[in-house]
Amino acid sequence: MEKKLKAAFRKISPFGAGVKRLLFRNETAGQTVAKNAFWLTVGNMGGRLLRAAIIIYAARVLGAAEWGVFSYALSLVALLTILVDFGLSPLLTRETVKTADGEARLRILSTAFFLKLMLLAGGTVFLLLVVPFFVSLPTVVPLLPFFALLLAFDTLRDFGFSVIRASEKMEREAGLFILTNLAIVIFGAFALLSSPSVLSFTLAYAAGTGVGFLATVAALKLNWRTLFARFSRTLVRPLLSSAWPFATAALLGGLMINMDVLIIGFFRTAEEVGYYAAAQRPILLLYLIPTIIATSAFPILSRFAKTEKERFSRALERILGAATLVAAPLAVGGAVVARELTILLYGTSYEPAALPFRILMITVLVNFTAVILSNALFALDRQRELLRYAALGALGNIALDLILIPPYGIAGSAWATFFAQVAANWYLFRMMRRAHALVILPHLGKIAAATILMAATAALIAAIGVHVLINIALSAILYFAVLLALREPILREIKLTLTPTKA
Repeated sequence: MEKKLKAAFRKISPFGAGVKRLLFRNETAGQTVAKNAFWLTVGNMGGRLLRAAIIIYAARVLGAAEWGVFSYALSLVALLTILVDFGLSPLLTRETVKTADGEARLRILSTAFFLKLMLLAGGTVFLLLVVPFFVSLPTVVPLLPFFALLLAFDTLRDFGFSVIRASEKMEREAGLFILTNLAIVIFGAFALLSSPSVLSFTLAYAAGTGVGFLATVAALKLNWRTLFARFSRTLVRPLLSSAWPFATAALLGGLMINMDVLIIGFFRTAEEVGYYAAAQRPILLLYLIPTIIATSAFPILSRFAKTEKERFSRALERILGAATLVAAPLAVGGAVVARELTILLYGTSYEPAALPFRILMITVLVNFTAVILSNALFALDRQRELLRYAALGALGNIALDLILIPPYGIAGSAWATFFAQVAANWYLFRMMRRAHALVILPHLGKIAAATILMAATAALIAAIGVHVLINIALSAILYFAVLLALREPILREIKLTLTPTKA
C-alpha cells in the first residue's frame, strides 16, 4: 500500500510542479502574460461575485430607499477615487516596469506616493466639508465620514496593487482582491443580520476595505523610511503631465457608470436611486465577460497589429463573432425575463427596477463589442480615438440623463445609457473600419436566428409561469441546439481552440 501511495505521489508531483511553474512563476514572456491574465480573471470574477452577493442581500434587507442612499454615496466616492488617483496608479506600473535602475524606481515610487497622499487629503476634505452643501439626498451626510475611510482605504490599496502589477505578480493582487471582498461579505452579513441599517452596513463595508488595505500593506513589505526619503521634487511635474491621459480615460469611464445614480438622486427620490442601482448591479457584473475575452485576446491582436493586417482583421472578426454568440442570448434573453429575474434577486418590492433592468440588459450586446473594439484600437496604438470614444459615451450619457430623467425617471436613465453606448459604439466601428476592413454582419445570421427563436420560447415559457431558472436553462439549451443544427462555424472554432493539440 505504501509503495502504491509513493508511486501515485510521484505521478502527481510533476503535474503539481507544472501548475506551480505556470501559475506562480515568471519564466517566459508568453507564460507570464498567460499567468497574469489567468489571475486577473480569477481575482476580478471571484472578488466581484463575492461583492455582488452581499450587495444583492443588502438591497433586499435595507429596502429601496436606504439602499438608494448607500448607492448614491458609493457612486460619489467611486468618482472621487478616480479623481484622487489622477492616473498615478497605472502610470506607476508603467514607469516602474520601464525603469531598470533601482534608485530611480524608488524615487518614482516615493514621489508618486507623496502625490497620492496630497490628492487623497484634498479629496477627503472635499468629501467632508464641501459635499454636504450640495448633496441632493440629506440622509447621505451622516454617512460621509465612513465613506471618507472607504475612500482612503480603496485609494491606498489600489496604489499598492499598482506596485504589485509592476512586479508582474498578479497572483498576489488576485488573492488580496478576493480577501478584501470576502472581508466585506463577512462584515456586511454580520451587520445586516445583527443590526440591519444603512449606517451599520456602511461601517461594515468600510471595515472590509480596511482589511484589504492592511493585507496589501503587509504583502508589499515596503521599507517605509526609504519610501519617505526618496521624494523628488523634479519628478512632480513629469509624473503629473504623464498621468493626465490615464486620469482622463478613467474619469470618463467612471462618469459613464456612476453619473446615472447621481443625476437620478438630484431629480428623483432615494427610493428610485435604489431601484436603478439594483437594476445596474447585475449588468456591471456581466460587463466583466467581454473584459476577460478582450484581455485574453489582446496579445494575439498586438502581435498582428503592425505587420499582419489581414490576420489582424480575421482574428478580430472571429473574436467579435464569439463575443456576439455569448452576448446575444444574454442581452435578448435577459430582457425577456427581466421582471422574473428582478423579483428572484431582490424580491417583489423591487419590481419597479424591472423596466430599467430590461433596458440595461440590451446594452450588454453593445458593451461586448465596444470593449473588444477598444482593445483592438489600443493594440493599434490609436489612443486618441479611444479618448474621443470615452468622451462621446460619457458626455452623451450625462446630456441624455439631464434630458430624459426629469420626465421619464429611471427608465429614462436606462435609455440614456443605451443610446449613449450605441453612439459611442458606432464611432468605434467607424474608426476600426478606417484602420482595417472588417466583415461582421454576414457572419451573424445564424446567431440572430437562434436568438430570435430562443427569445420567443423564453417569452412563452414565462407566460406559462415556469420558474425563471428553469426557463433560462431550457432557453440556453435551445439556443445552442439551434446553433449546432445550423452548423454555426464559430462553435467549431471555439471547440478547436479548447481542444489540446496532440504532440
